[in-house]
Amino acid sequence: MVAEVLGGASLGEAEARWLPHCEGGRERAFARHLAFATLRWQPRLEHICARLLRHPLRRRDRDLQALLLIGLCQLLQLETPPHAAVGATVEVCRALDKPWARALVNGLLRNCLRRREELLRECASDPVCHHAHPAWLLELLQRDWPEHWQEITAAGNRQPPMALRVNRRRCGRERYLRLLREAGLEASPLPDAPEGVLLHQPVEVSELPGFGQGLVSVQDGAAQLAAHLLDLHPGQRVLDACAAPGGKSAHLLETCDGIDLLALDLEPGRLERVRENLERLGLQAGLRSGDATEPEEWWDGRPFDRILLDAPCSGSGVIRRHPDIKLLRQAGDIPRLAQRQARLLERLWPLLAPGGLLLYATCSVLAEENQRRVRAFLAAAGDARSTGPEASWGIATNPGRQLLPGDHDRDGFFYACLRKE
Repeated sequence: MVAEVLGGASLGEAEARWLPHCEGGRERAFARHLAFATLRWQPRLEHICARLLRHPLRRRDRDLQALLLIGLCQLLQLETPPHAAVGATVEVCRALDKPWARALVNGLLRNCLRRREELLRECASDPVCHHAHPAWLLELLQRDWPEHWQEITAAGNRQPPMALRVNRRRCGRERYLRLLREAGLEASPLPDAPEGVLLHQPVEVSELPGFGQGLVSVQDGAAQLAAHLLDLHPGQRVLDACAAPGGKSAHLLETCDGIDLLALDLEPGRLERVRENLERLGLQAGLRSGDATEPEEWWDGRPFDRILLDAPCSGSGVIRRHPDIKLLRQAGDIPRLAQRQARLLERLWPLLAPGGLLLYATCSVLAEENQRRVRAFLAAAGDARSTGPEASWGIATNPGRQLLPGDHDRDGFFYACLRKE
């Protein structure tokens, strides 16, 4: 999986390709753990690997590069017993059909053990190596969050918790907490999220009581804020403009019975995931494939009372869940994403009824995608005003409100409520 991400694939694509080859849940969990940890610390591990290699590896040896990073991760970040980490990593050379590399891998990892303290001291003086984030992102974080950027990078390097959303149509939160305790799973309520539960230890979804029966879904606490910010009422027409994979669409329907929800997404394949999630939870919505910036292709002309725009973004607030963002995202992506976000706001706003509410959301912590984007929209639109959110969580950014990653074990998220005059 690591080699595929180094080659430009997303971690999700790599998981779909390789995890089915693992034998059993324990092997899959271990493979995911190694891949996520290696990619989480990749900027640091690449630096150290380069210091230890006498000559750069050839491009066709990307699999060997990934193997070295995995071995270094076990020695430096996971504190795997050295003999186990070195031995297992060396043995993989046979599976790669590169027995010639055994001596190289063995020598490099043992050299790392001998020079461990020296290498870590060197890392401390290099920001990219020390914070394990790319230089362009560190620059933006320091600019946007001069007092918090180190907290943000530290949170991005931690393994995320597993949060759940209880389906209030089928089960109350207190009852579900009892079901978890009866199953031997420790959990506690999430703050600011009436249906939210935080597991003390992650588990496979198959181990969650009633998961198959639609009692619960996996969703971070920050994402669970959206449904309540929309102030839904029965009979309202609601658009979830970028709906896949459907977690927020489902939460909207769970929160308020009687809304007329249209879940829209650009990719038909991703929309199928929305359908599967809604079916498991016993919920119904209209599903439509279409480009939110081209409403004439899918809109029937009837205005919406509420619009949720969970806009495509850098994902800089969810790096702890998607560490491949550090490799795949580039500085030049941010202006392009900002243009897309501006276009979405501009094209969806006419679909909102007078007095209606549009909730703009991203899983980013970058001002260019968040408060600056909303500020520019408000300046251009003559009939829009910011109405919060007014809340105790996060940081007021005027307009909008920002949750930083790690705040009460939640992801980094931005929300802005826009009312149509």
